[in-house]
Amino acid sequence: MEATLLYTILALSFIFLILKYLSRHKYHLPPSPAPPLPLFGHLHLLKHPLHRTFRRFSQTHGPIFSLKLGVRRVVVVSSPNLVEECFTINDVIFSNRPRVLVDKYIGYDHTTAAGAPYGHQWRGLRRLGAQEVLSATRLNSFSRVRQDEMRRMMGNLIGGNESGKLELRPKVFELIFNIIMRMLAGKRYCGEEKENEQLGEQFRGMVSEVFEHAQSSNPEDFLPFLLWIDYRGLKKKMASLGKKLDDFYQGLLEEHRREKRNTIIGHLLSLQESDPEFYTNQIIKGFMTNMIIAGTDTSTVTIEWAMSLLLNHPQVLQKAKLELDSQVGHHRLVDEQDLPNLHYLRNIILETFRLFPAGPLVVPRESSADCRVGGYDIPRGTILLVNAWAIHRDPEVWSEPMSFKPERFDGKEVETQKLMPFGMGRRACPGAGLGQRMVGLALASLIQCFEWERVGLEEVDLAEGVGLTMPKFKPLEAVCRPRQVMLKVLQESTDFTP
Repeated sequence: MEATLLYTILALSFIFLILKYLSRHKYHLPPSPAPPLPLFGHLHLLKHPLHRTFRRFSQTHGPIFSLKLGVRRVVVVSSPNLVEECFTINDVIFSNRPRVLVDKYIGYDHTTAAGAPYGHQWRGLRRLGAQEVLSATRLNSFSRVRQDEMRRMMGNLIGGNESGKLELRPKVFELIFNIIMRMLAGKRYCGEEKENEQLGEQFRGMVSEVFEHAQSSNPEDFLPFLLWIDYRGLKKKMASLGKKLDDFYQGLLEEHRREKRNTIIGHLLSLQESDPEFYTNQIIKGFMTNMIIAGTDTSTVTIEWAMSLLLNHPQVLQKAKLELDSQVGHHRLVDEQDLPNLHYLRNIILETFRLFPAGPLVVPRESSADCRVGGYDIPRGTILLVNAWAIHRDPEVWSEPMSFKPERFDGKEVETQKLMPFGMGRRACPGAGLGQRMVGLALASLIQCFEWERVGLEEVDLAEGVGLTMPKFKPLEAVCRPRQVMLKVLQESTDFTP
């Protein structure tokens, strides 16, 4: 009797597996570049930078194709029409995030606004971000912080640069990092006048390590059996890093409870008093993580790309300078209230976003149900990648797509499915407003206050490096000197005496 029951169970299991296997083959999937290898799938075809590899695939197989990466299926789209289909008709289905190791260990086990699955908890986090953390009113309340950090950077560029030659990226990183940390915690952690130099260096090191893990393609995300072996000790490293960051955040929470600071952390702690079940310590720490990781590197690389493009197109730089002189003048420093009137500067930033998006591949989504895109079946659990970089350079979408032409945006509203520096749909970046303010103010200040030249006669190298935010391969070096017409204002605003 027992043997008969066992055979019956085995037979039914075998039939179930056959039916499941056959049902999988009923899907009309997008084309693939080659038959997948057993176990590894198409992992062997991936070459950095991925956005260029994916564009080559799309040129051969069309604007939508599929890959098997280990145990995961991935679909890549590279046309505005398909993007619109994904993020309008199927936006709810594609509102999940794929689970990756970094988000497990650094993102509080997929519970932050960036990594949480779509549902009630995520909608609450999204509302919290939009209404309490990143609303226009809240951002306006920190405008003096951003202006003060900008003045500090201006003074640093004058006072520590006798030769005139500088590497821009460290200066801009310091600016953006200090802005975000002062908004969050009321403290500076970079440059001179740090409140706690040793703690600041430790924290910056931890953030840099997070960037390294986030920007690398971890095979363990596609081949789970590697986690059982953990041959690289990745789980242990990430768990240790997550613990160190959590301890740092916990220290900030305890400081704010003692000192009641007027910061984002302070505001969230005040909300915690009235609704402790939702505004837990973990929720607050998750917001801190998202702001630091998502905001720092993206804004830094965008400013560096913009200045690189301007140095290669001095006539555009001159036109931007004339606009600033006309709209702001020489008697004061540009501030955020001027940005809506600086239309040509806006065009320069949009054109930089187009040519060198900080997210060349839009942050991945994952389908929560079967759906159809471009006439193809997309099974549940498929990772969706949008190749924004390819769309931004598509000659069927943009005229002269390889040329730097800010004028193309004159008087035009940008269609989000054609230009998507902050993503699209329900899970578009909630920090777009802050990012635009920081990039706009920094770029305007650098143009208004300084004369910029290339180090040599050759154009700035625009080769791309490897990384999630597409940094320059060679960091930008340029000659930077104060403009004579702005020298008095700079000296007064930065308390610098030459």
